[in-house]
Amino acid sequence: MINKHFDKVHEECAVFGISIDTDEAVGITYNALLALQHRGQEGSGIAVACDNSIFCHKNIGLASEVFCGKKLETIPKSYVAVGHNRYSTTGTNTIKNVQPVVTEYLTGRLATVHNGNITNAKSLKETLKGWGVKFDATSDSEVISSLIAYYTVKYEDSLKGTIKAAEMLEGAYTLIVLCGNGKMIAVRDPNGYRPLCIGKNPHGCVVASESCALDCCGFEFERDIKPGEVVLIEDGKITEISSLKKEKEDKAGLCIFEHVYFARPDSIIDGLSVYDARFNMGKVLAEEYPVDADVVCGVPDSGLEAAAGYSAASGIPLATGFIKNRYVGRSFIYPTQIQRESVVHIKLNPLKVNIKDKKIVLVDDSIVRGTTSEKIVRTLKNAGAKEVHMRISSPPFRYACYYGTDIDNEENLIANKLAIEGICKQIGADSLGYISIDGLKNACSQSQLPFCTKCFTGNVSDHRKNDLE
Repeated sequence: MINKHFDKVHEECAVFGISIDTDEAVGITYNALLALQHRGQEGSGIAVACDNSIFCHKNIGLASEVFCGKKLETIPKSYVAVGHNRYSTTGTNTIKNVQPVVTEYLTGRLATVHNGNITNAKSLKETLKGWGVKFDATSDSEVISSLIAYYTVKYEDSLKGTIKAAEMLEGAYTLIVLCGNGKMIAVRDPNGYRPLCIGKNPHGCVVASESCALDCCGFEFERDIKPGEVVLIEDGKITEISSLKKEKEDKAGLCIFEHVYFARPDSIIDGLSVYDARFNMGKVLAEEYPVDADVVCGVPDSGLEAAAGYSAASGIPLATGFIKNRYVGRSFIYPTQIQRESVVHIKLNPLKVNIKDKKIVLVDDSIVRGTTSEKIVRTLKNAGAKEVHMRISSPPFRYACYYGTDIDNEENLIANKLAIEGICKQIGADSLGYISIDGLKNACSQSQLPFCTKCFTGNVSDHRKNDLE
């Protein structure tokens, strides 16, 4: 559901897997989780294969909190590991729902990390219960791991078991499965909703949600895992590549919010630089919604690249409008209404020297509920801005998403309640312009995959949300 204290669409998770010829997999995985922290801040964990079994350490919190002090040293050294950062869209935020999910079965253990949302998780869970499988958590990730374990036993083969389980899943998913014997299996759903890529160096290979994790760990980007592809990795090498057989495919494509907001700007996803995409969005916005102004300012962080593009295309100077407080962590709690309303002022402080007596083009990635945009516009005007013209690098967000974000209902979406003129009036802007669907697609035209834009268009073929909670 939409977090009532915030006004952004949030992604669910980050996944990472590594298989190398040295026993430094744990440290590298930790570094990767730090690089991917933006994809999930509610929980973090690492699992390793050791002595034909699985050892896992996980907890609620940021990666730096979960593995603070000497906690990282308590994990056995290993050549292979998987890691996960969680943002909860399914299941409560308890340690039982933090990943990796470790599942025991008759002949061993496996660990699963998952990004996405399984829309038929409830029916699969009931089926597994009928087969005698017991559950401890409330997330769809536990259902996936249990399903893989069940079919691994049935087929006496972890790859065949993973493929069979994945072919039963509906919705969005990227998976990395770590077996006790050190085999690692990576899977991307047939529609390619969520990103997954492979990196290599002389010591082995890694799999990650985003390429920025490869860079920080010393691995070269090899390629994106294709939609519906299953990759088996053993002893640091890709040993087998398979494809999922699905009776029905939506052909929706990669979630376009990866390039709008979710991903880090230094990542390249399905052939398209996230930075370039956002810069292009800003250029398109300047063409679609020009305005006479003194400066262009971006809302940190994901509005900055689009603001640079708007400035380049319009010729209006780019200026820093806000200084972001980067020391307000995810555990910052707002117990009273007054404190909740002041969160924007705590995180974003206006740089008055660039604002006072200026007509400002303010660029942000999205408006979900409208509350944050309203506070930001008011902050600029209180700091002396003469005019504030809001420009948004995504179309109006009108429809729920059941494919791995936290927007699973439409009742609080401001674009469902008001026309653009009404939204502009409510947030207090002097003008408001959203990028068009065609403009957004043109800005991202270099992508190797088509995009899912269902949150804007409403063309959702499967409106079943995951209702495990």
